[in-house]
Amino acid sequence: MNQWHIPLLAVDGGGTKSLAMFVNYNQQVLGTGMAGSCNYHGKGVESATYELKLAIQRAINEAMPTQVQNHSQINAPLQVDCAVFGIAGLDTSYDRAIIVKLVNQVLFDLNIQIKKLIVENDCVAALLGATRGKPGILAIAGTGSIVCGIGKDGKRSRVGGWGHLVGDEGSGYWIGKQALTAIFQASDGRSDATLLAEEVLTYLQIEDVEQLFHWVYNEKTYSVDRVGELSRLVSRAAHKGDQTAHRILERAADELFAGIKTVMDQLDLQELACQVILQGGVLKHEPLVRQRLIQSISEYAPQAIVDENEQEPIQGVIAMGLVAMSSS
Repeated sequence: MNQWHIPLLAVDGGGTKSLAMFVNYNQQVLGTGMAGSCNYHGKGVESATYELKLAIQRAINEAMPTQVQNHSQINAPLQVDCAVFGIAGLDTSYDRAIIVKLVNQVLFDLNIQIKKLIVENDCVAALLGATRGKPGILAIAGTGSIVCGIGKDGKRSRVGGWGHLVGDEGSGYWIGKQALTAIFQASDGRSDATLLAEEVLTYLQIEDVEQLFHWVYNEKTYSVDRVGELSRLVSRAAHKGDQTAHRILERAADELFAGIKTVMDQLDLQELACQVILQGGVLKHEPLVRQRLIQSISEYAPQAIVDENEQEPIQGVIAMGLVAMSSS
C-alpha cells in the first residue's frame, strides 16, 4: 500500500452534521472529519457541497501524514477502493441526480479517485450496513425523522423523511414546533396553561409571547436546528409534570410508530423476528418517547427484536462499505 491509498471512505451526511471517515481493511479508523449538514434541501447545493467537502478534507488532514496533507496540490491523487455516501435528502430520482453530481464534484476538487462509489439515502445506507442486507427496519428521530426497511425479498420501503415543512413527524423539530403551537394556544386561552411558556421564553432570552411571535417570524432567529433544540425543554417540562409537554412526547412516539407500522405492513414483517433499530437524538435522550415506542412495537409485532444499540449511523455506512469491498 502506498501513501496515496486508503481502502474505504464512509460519509454520513445527516440533517444536522456531515461525518466523514477513512477506514482500512481492519476496520481501523484512520481519519475523521466533521462539518455542517450537507442536505441540499435545507442549505442549497452550494452550501451542501462546501460542508461535504470540508468534512472529507478534515478527515484527509487527520488520516494523512503531515508532509502529504496538501495532496490535492500534487499530481498523484488519493486512491480509494470504495466510497459510501449516506446523504440526507436523497429521496427521489431528481435528488439522486443532484447529489451524485455534488459528490463527484467534491471528489474531483479533492483529487480523490474512487474505484467503487455508492450513494444512498442516509437512512438506507445505515440500515443496509447494520443488517448486512437482512430484513429489518431503521427508525431515525433526530432533528428530522425517517423510517426505512428491507423485506425478505430485498424489497425496500421508506416512510417519512419529507422534511420539516410537510413531515418529520416525531422529530426534534416537530416536538419543538408543537411546543411553540401549545404556547400560543395557551396564550389565546384555547388550551391549558403550560410550563413550556416559561421554559421556552427563558431559554430564548425573550420576555413574553408577543416577542416569541416575532422570534418565530424572523428568519435571522428561527431555524430548523434552533426549533429542534426546544425539544429538550419539552422533555424537561414533561418530567416536571406538565401534561401538555407529556402529550406532545406521547404523540411523537405515536407518529414514529405509525411510520414503523407502515413499513412493517408494506414489507410483511409483522410476524418475522426482524431487527428494529432505533437511532437519533430524540430516541436516545428522551425515555418517554423511546419507552412508549418500544411498547407499541412489541404489542404490534411481538417477534420483532428492538435494537437500542447506540451505534452511530456512520458505523452502518462503514459496514456497508466493507461488505461491498469483500464482494467485489
